[in-house]
Order: sequence, then C-alpha cells, then structure tokens
Amino acid sequence: MKTVINRLTLLFVAVAVALSAASQEQFKRSLGQESFIPKGQWITGVSVSYSHSSQDNYQFLIIEGIDGDTYSYKVSPMAMYCFKDNLAAGMRLSYQRQRTHLDKADVIIDSETEYNVDNLYSISHKFYATAAFRNYLSFGSSKRFGLFNEVQLQFGAGESKLCSGSGQDLTGTFSRSYSVDIGLAPGIVMFLNNYSAIEVNVGVLGFSYDHTRQVTDQVYVAHYNTKSANFKINLFSITFGVTFYL
Repeated sequence: MKTVINRLTLLFVAVAVALSAASQEQFKRSLGQESFIPKGQWITGVSVSYSHSSQDNYQFLIIEGIDGDTYSYKVSPMAMYCFKDNLAAGMRLSYQRQRTHLDKADVIIDSETEYNVDNLYSISHKFYATAAFRNYLSFGSSKRFGLFNEVQLQFGAGESKLCSGSGQDLTGTFSRSYSVDIGLAPGIVMFLNNYSAIEVNVGVLGFSYDHTRQVTDQVYVAHYNTKSANFKINLFSITFGVTFYL
C-alpha cells in the first residue's frame, strides 16, 4: 500500500512539473518590434524661434518706469542617418543670440529705499554642437505614432557683454564661457505624411559643466565653474519641432 502511495505521489509531481513547463511555454512573452524607421533613411529638420518686446514707462512689481527693448532668437538645424532599423545617429547645430537695452528703470522697495538703473546694455551669443543617438519604438503595428529616446552629448561656447552707465561712470563686463552637457531626452513623434512629422521631447536626465571667464573694466579678472545634475522632468526643457524623413 505504501509503495502505491509513493508511486501516485511521484506521478502527481511529474504531472505538475509537466503542466508548469507547458504553461510557461504557452505564456512565454516576447517583445516584437516593428520597423518604424527603416535603415537608410535620412532625418533632417530645423527649428527657429524669435521673440521681441519693448517697454515704455512699464511697471512690474517693485520696478517702475521701465523704458527699453529686448529680443532673442535661436536657429537649430539637425541631420541624422538611420544606420539600422529604428536606430539613428547624427548631429544638431544651434546658434542663439540675445540682446537687452534698458534706458532707465526705478527699483522702489519702500518710500525711503529707491535705486535707479540707467543705460543698461547686454548682448550675448552662443554656439552649440550636439552629437545625438536615437532609438525608436513603435506603438504596436502603428506607422504614424511612435516613441523615441535620444542620448545627447553637447558642447557649447559663447560670449556676452554687459555695460551700464555713461561717460566717466561707464562700467562693463566681458564674459566668455564653455560648457559640456550629457542628456537623455525621450519624446513622441507623430507623422503627418510619409515624409514629415511633429516631435515633442523633454529632458529627464542630464549632467552639465560650465566654465566662465569674466573681465570687468579691462582690469578685474574672475573665473567660476558650475556643475549640475538633473534627475527629474524639466518642464522648461520641452522642445517642439518639425522633422523630415527622406
């Protein structure tokens, strides 16, 4: 009797192992990837932004009597090549320029504390070169919507000048800066037709290093370095663009 029970127990264990193996084989999952961006395709695009504003006796919080104008613009062309299905690499170049001219402004903290700013002039321009690598991921079998993850290595250089006052009271600072940035920018792409698409991406991870050299009144020299790391979604780094797939 004991022998029969042992044999039945072994039989049940064998059946359970066989069913478990069959179940694992049946429900084994695999991630299939569609060819969203085929090998040999070129990806090009350019983004342009421009803003201009002028103030005449404008008031903002504790700053009154603001007279001046400011403008900024940025041009950023891009070219990438898909060397393998859903994998692309390339470069992005950027040029950014900003200028602010403030004729006068009064900073009034209270009835007894007031500061005046006259003849403030600031201008800066920067160049950026970015090496980028992209990995595309399709939404199932959809050819219109997809995700991508972009790894960026960016080098930048720029100059700026800040002057204030006039005559013998004129003072100015000239700055030259260099920067290195490594970032991760996931995004989503939506094709309008077979050759053009709209992209939205946002930086979520990045390391940056900046070095700046300043010379004030051609006499005083200063250096400062900044290092930073970002491990969260930065809403101010959201980028919209139009790209062409050739």
